[in-house]
Amino acid sequence: MNQRILVTPRSLTQEPHPDVERMREQGFEIVYSTAGAMPNEQELIDLVPGCVGWLAGVEPVTPKIIEAAASLKVISRNGVGVDNLPIDMLKKRGVKVMIAEGANSMGVAELTIGLIFSALRSIPHSDAGIKAGGWPRLRGAEIHGRTVGIIGCGAIGREVARMVIALGARVVAFDPARPNLDLPSSAFSYAEVDDIVDEADILSLHCPLPRDGSTFLDRNRIFSAKKGQVIVNTARAKLVDEDALIEALDLGHIGSYATDVFEQEPPVSLTLATHGRVIATSHIGGFTAESVDRATRIAADNLLSVLSA
Repeated sequence: MNQRILVTPRSLTQEPHPDVERMREQGFEIVYSTAGAMPNEQELIDLVPGCVGWLAGVEPVTPKIIEAAASLKVISRNGVGVDNLPIDMLKKRGVKVMIAEGANSMGVAELTIGLIFSALRSIPHSDAGIKAGGWPRLRGAEIHGRTVGIIGCGAIGREVARMVIALGARVVAFDPARPNLDLPSSAFSYAEVDDIVDEADILSLHCPLPRDGSTFLDRNRIFSAKKGQVIVNTARAKLVDEDALIEALDLGHIGSYATDVFEQEPPVSLTLATHGRVIATSHIGGFTAESVDRATRIAADNLLSVLSA
């Protein structure tokens, strides 16, 4: 009997990918979750028994699911985030966790730029207004000459920094490692988080959740932000205090919030998503043909490196 590999990312269950299917040639049986949908806890509990490998997406993986995965040797993410995984439990069980380092960086960085422009020029508002028979003309702002704050200078953050500098913006960034990005000092500098929040016209988040479980953009930081600031979040919904953000948007203290991520996806409450100052996309940062191909190839190679050893 062939060893089983579970595949759950929505981008891969909707349409079989050659790099997933090629694992059959290595003698593995491929088990897919429901096509195009994020699997819930019960579906995963039903599917994971007997699987030695798991090519996982962003679906929440609970301890109950891992308890049902007695044969599991490796989880390979088709991205870089592991916030959805019970890492400590997996370590105790000896399950290896692997990521597709850098695979989605260009796609997410480009979406970030798109969201910035959408916010600065009110593109969704204009589009919706014209389609409704109107002719809305809101005065916009140019990115050239603006200060862009970037939190996290990993593979995605550094691409965003390069792109906005090429567009004539100045970048102030925070990253605990302060990597050398080889960018001109006249346009790029490191600073502390609170100083960036105070100064930036546009704030873009590209960081993991704080290790202590706290909210990164809490009420204090949101209300100390430069008035009219545009916040872009293509990282993790829990980085931002949603209640405080909605209050700040209502007051006009935060000019716009553009996000690709929600705490529950799709969101159960639409209070944030339907706010007039919010631009929302459906977790599509890494959902480009190129990013999916890169991430799937790396994730499949990671699985085979462990399971074929």
